[in-house]
Parts: sequence; structure tokens; C-alpha cells
Amino acid sequence: PKLSACLSNPPARSIALRIRHAKICGRPRKWRRVLLLSSFFHRLLRHTIKNGHLADVRLFPEWAPQRALWTAWPASSKEWNGDLQSPRHDVAALVRALAPSNRIRVLVSSSEARQSAASAIGDVAELVSLAYGDIWLRDTSPLFATDLNGPCGLRFRNNGWGGKFLLPGDEAVGDGLAALAGVPTRRFKFVLEGGAIDHDGAGTILATRQTLLNKNRNGWSQAEAEEALHVALGARKLLWIDVGLASDHTDGHVDNVARFVGAGRIVIQEPVEPDDPNAGVFAAVAENLAGATDALGRQIDVVSIPSPGRFLNADGEVAPASHLNFVIANGIVAVPVFGTRSQADALKRLQAVFPDRKVVGLSASSLLGAGDAGGGAFHCITREEPDYARGRLFAK
Repeated sequence: PKLSACLSNPPARSIALRIRHAKICGRPRKWRRVLLLSSFFHRLLRHTIKNGHLADVRLFPEWAPQRALWTAWPASSKEWNGDLQSPRHDVAALVRALAPSNRIRVLVSSSEARQSAASAIGDVAELVSLAYGDIWLRDTSPLFATDLNGPCGLRFRNNGWGGKFLLPGDEAVGDGLAALAGVPTRRFKFVLEGGAIDHDGAGTILATRQTLLNKNRNGWSQAEAEEALHVALGARKLLWIDVGLASDHTDGHVDNVARFVGAGRIVIQEPVEPDDPNAGVFAAVAENLAGATDALGRQIDVVSIPSPGRFLNADGEVAPASHLNFVIANGIVAVPVFGTRSQADALKRLQAVFPDRKVVGLSASSLLGAGDAGGGAFHCITREEPDYARGRLFAK
């Protein structure tokens, strides 16, 4: 473990490279041994990275500049209780809001999907043909990063959110999207959905035990989860939250209860109504993060915004409505709203968090759906593709 940590550390690797390229001839015998050993370990590092066993990975925070933002067009009426019009309305509104300052690429899986998307969106976004199960690209698309070889798409197993929603196309859409983005993939053998983690681009990861330690995913212990994310994502510190929202199909994805919004800064929610079904969850999240520090030792500033409160779907069920399922894009933050009394205050507080971006509230009630349909919002249906050159400045 100590050797792995040393080799995956950029400054240490840089020193090793400089030694490796030094002239060996004419050096004392002990220095020749040092130089030869450094060359060996560098080659070992390159080999392990190539074969996916040790990651020297750099993730980009979502607030870094983006080259494109991907989403998908609702296309399977079966997955939406026979009503495609309602979720399509929400997706189209999101695309139109993001398009003025972003390159939006929308996946379409059929000629009907392409035609309906073109009619609803117009020419403000690029329509790209690719098969997918449903629109939840946060969980099925690659996690864009860089390693020693340059940009790459990190790919993980998908088991239909613990076997609940196994859809043809969801296992392969990540490879297709990476190819469309023009980056190679690096595959890992464990299950991981993108919405199950949130990160700061500097080695700190947010996650819930409910998701990552669930027996229906990998059956990990906490130590095993931390080691896997260290190897795959370069994680140096995990901030654990016990559970996510009530009635969440994903088994408590963290992107509904806590989000990084800047270096050393996390936004959470607080109840404002006495019947909020997640009041206990929010209190526990606040307690877990109180006094927390990130991977660089910085004290984390925790900002609270009001939650939507008790929101019932069309079937009268409590839905996992969250203002935190927002999308951070170039120049704009798109926040899901649900017509509740708290949304104006939530948007106001988020605007203070993002002073350099326009914060807009958009209806996401149809994306929440009812029954087995839906269950998410804007963060769930998007994947940012970083501007690799400019984004490096933000990965600190």
C-alpha cells in the first residue's frame, strides 16, 4: 500500500521520471542501482495503470469548464407508464435552458426519438444516435477523467441498481458514449453508479453507506469500498453519509442529499415543513459533515438550503424530490423545482453559492414519475464532459 501511494503521487512520480532519465554511466555503483530501480518501478507503474490495477487518475470537479454536456431523450413508453410526453417536456426545457452557454449532445435511440426530439428541441442541441436503456446517464455513462495516458472514460459494471431495473442497452451505453467523445475506456469489475458518489476533483469523495455498502451492489465492507475507490478514482478521503432520501429507487444516491459546489464547500438540505419525510436524514447528514475536512485537510464549509418537503407523485406516493439534483454547467446551474413553497428560497440561497453562474429553477416533477417510472431529476440524466486543458486549473 505504501508503494502504491508513492507511485500514484504526482510529485513522487515526477522525481522518479527525472531520475530515470538521468545519465547512468559514470555514476557510483549505488546510484546506478537507484537509477535502475527507479526505471523498473516506473515501468511497473505504467504496466499496472495500463491493466487497470492501480490508477493515477485525476477527476474534474463539475464546476470546471466543460467541453460538452450529455443527456438522453425519453424513448421507452414502458419505462414511463405509457406517458412519454411529460418527461420529454422536462428534458426539452432543460436542454433549452443549458444550450445558450453549453454544447448539448442528446442521445436518441430510434427514428421516432430523433424526430420527436428535433421537434421539441430544435437546433439548439446535437442529436446523437446510440442505444440506451433509459435516460439515467449519470449512472450508466463513463466518468470522464485523465490518467498518465491522457483523457479516458472510467467504466464500471451496471447491475440495474441492485437488480431492480435491468434494461437492455444500459450496460453498453457507456462504451458507446466514450467512443463518441473520442476517449479510450478503462474498465473496472465492480458495480458503481455515477450518482452514488460526488467529488471535489481533489481526492475527496462523498457517498452513502446505503448505496456503496449495499449487498445488492458489491457486498463491500467500508474498508473495501475505500480501497476500490482509491484505486479506480484516486480517492484519498471518503466522507460517509449513512442513508439517502426516502423512496429513492437508487438505494440512497448521495447526489440527492449532499453535493460539492466548490473547493472545501458542500451544500445540503434542511427541512422547513413539519411533515418533511426526510427530516431525520437531513439532520444526520448535517451531523456527519459538521467539522469534516477534505483530502487536503481543509475545513469544509457546509451550506444548507431548504428541501422541497413532502412531495407526492401522481400515485400519492412520497417522491424523492430534491433541489440538490441540480446540474452545474458553463455559466448556469439548472435546479429541479416541484412547485413547493420552499423553492424560491432554495434558488436564492443557491444563487449565493454560485455567484458566477445564473441559477434557474426548472420543473422536474415529470422526471420523478410515479411507481417504477422515473425517480430522478437533472443530475441523474446528464453527464458532463470536461474541457481537459482548462479543467486542470480547477482540479485542486
